[in-house]
Amino acid sequence: MTSPSEAPDALMQREIGEFAALLRQQGVHAALRYLNGRTPHQYTGVFRFDADMLRNVALFDRFQPTVQKGGDAPMGETYCSLVGQQQAPLEITDASVDPRVQGVISTPVVSYCGVLIRDTQGKAFGTLCHYDMQRCEERTTDMPLLQAAAGMLYQYLG
Repeated sequence: MTSPSEAPDALMQREIGEFAALLRQQGVHAALRYLNGRTPHQYTGVFRFDADMLRNVALFDRFQPTVQKGGDAPMGETYCSLVGQQQAPLEITDASVDPRVQGVISTPVVSYCGVLIRDTQGKAFGTLCHYDMQRCEERTTDMPLLQAAAGMLYQYLG
């Protein structure tokens, strides 16, 4: 439980440690559940770039927690493609009013928060992201934990 007096850096280090322990002891799905518990988004997933397709590797759905994998999607219909192209994190609170994505991506996803996962050579492998079909509040505090988690996830995806 978070203490009101806990410094942001200490809190982040504790959460990174908790994520790492869950990933090591219980696997990717449990680790995604942990990340999802810190966001208002329905889904938290790991996706792999595969030419013109985005492949789902692992998924946590807060409304169907037993689901462990979702569907694949054409790359051009995903915000993950933008993370890959820009090699940078992306957060979209409401795609219907965000000029960065209007007319660029055609997807039912309204809110998105994603970071790049790199392979052992530093090349773009895919993304770790939260997403939802409804508008979610801005969560800039999710980014540092997602980035730290993405750095750990690649070795567990094999």
